[in-house]
Amino acid sequence: MELSIRLSAVADLILPTETFADVGCDHGYLSIYLVQRNICQKVIAMDVRKGPLARAAQTIERFGCENVVETRLSDGIQKLALGEADGFVCAGMGGRLVLQILHRDKEKVACMKQVILQPQSELWLVRRMLSRWGMEIETERMVFEEGKFYPMMRIRPNAAFANAEPVCDEKFLTRFEQGDLKLYAEELYGKLLLEEKDSTLNLFLEKELKRLQQIRDGLLQNKQNDSGMARLAELEQEIKIVNFAREFYYESSC
Repeated sequence: MELSIRLSAVADLILPTETFADVGCDHGYLSIYLVQRNICQKVIAMDVRKGPLARAAQTIERFGCENVVETRLSDGIQKLALGEADGFVCAGMGGRLVLQILHRDKEKVACMKQVILQPQSELWLVRRMLSRWGMEIETERMVFEEGKFYPMMRIRPNAAFANAEPVCDEKFLTRFEQGDLKLYAEELYGKLLLEEKDSTLNLFLEKELKRLQQIRDGLLQNKQNDSGMARLAELEQEIKIVNFAREFYYESSC
């Protein structure tokens, strides 16, 4: 079984373990790969939709893995018993959905040894919430495939997460105000990726700066109402954060 660049990178983040869950398993390719490569002894392939789960079951049977890969209809890890798996992967979903899955079954997550996340949006919010919950990000990666950038991470849950409260403060959920550029850069782009001077992140920062500048320049060409002026202020702040990340982590010191 060969995986895409994105799923191969996700698999590389998973530490060898006994039983693992693949949340949102889609066709089941990652689940099959994990047992074929002896990364996991057993995988529970889970999906909230019957169609993808049925296709996954067919793929699993085709590869002769039905004895070590079980399919289970589940919204997140709701159908996973407490202590049944040592960890799970949640890839290709929106950031808020990822956070919802984590917090909704926090008692189960708190008992796990590793969780691999590959959110498709709002990574800043995912990182901000993980920090608030005291969840350690052990490692991060970013890959580029077919014109898209895919950041991902492995986190280490802790027992205290079982009592974590949801954060409903609107200011907390607000993206970026005037403040600590270093903190915002780490939330947006990943502290570990920045510290490691990740080459794919560097490419992303270059493209992101150009994108933001083009949007800003387009707005500046036209007279703006209050909402337009507010958007301009947001763009200027985001450009500052990108420039801080590039200058602080990538320019050679004199």
